[in-house]
Amino acid sequence: MNKPIALISLLLSLGIAGCASASPRWEKSHHREGHSYVDSARVISARPIYETVRVRHPEERCWDDYDDAYSVRHEHESYTAPLVGAIVGGVVGNQFGRGSGKTALTVAGGLLGASIANDLRHDGTLADYRPRHRRRCESFERVSEREEIVGYRVKYRYKGRIFHTRMDHDPGDRIRVRVTVRPIE
Repeated sequence: MNKPIALISLLLSLGIAGCASASPRWEKSHHREGHSYVDSARVISARPIYETVRVRHPEERCWDDYDDAYSVRHEHESYTAPLVGAIVGGVVGNQFGRGSGKTALTVAGGLLGASIANDLRHDGTLADYRPRHRRRCESFERVSEREEIVGYRVKYRYKGRIFHTRMDHDPGDRIRVRVTVRPIE
C-alpha cells in the first residue's frame, strides 16, 4: 500500500472514531441543557427596597446628688475634765465613808465624778449638718430607627417582553441577562 494513502486512511479513521465518541455527549448536553449566552436588556425602572433598622446607642447619664451628713464636733478633746471629776468625786466619797466602806465610797465617788465631768464636757459638742456631694451615674441604651436600602425591584424589557427581578444594587440603564435556548421535545 502506498504511504500517503495509508497515512490519510489512518487519519480519517481516527477522525471518524473521535467524532463518533464525541457526538453523543455533545448532543446530550446541548439538547438537554440548551445553549446559553449573555445579552443586555433595557431597564424600565429600579425602585429601592427599604427596611427599618434599629440602632442601639449605649449612653451614660450622670448628675450631682447632695444629702445631709451628720457630724459631731467636740469643742475640746481633753481628758482633764473626767480626771478632775474623778479626783473631786473620790475626795467627797472619802469624806462620807467610815471603816472598810470608806474605800468603796472613795472609788464610787471617783467613778461618779468622772462620769458627771464627762457628761458636762459633751454638752459643749456641736452637731453639724453639711451637705455631702455624690456623683451618681446610670447607664442605658437609646434606640433609634432608620430606613436603609436593602435591594432594588428591577423591571426590564428584553425582546419586547417585560421581566422583574430583585437586585442588591441599582443596575443603571441596562442589565445583563443570560439567555438559554432549548428545543422543546
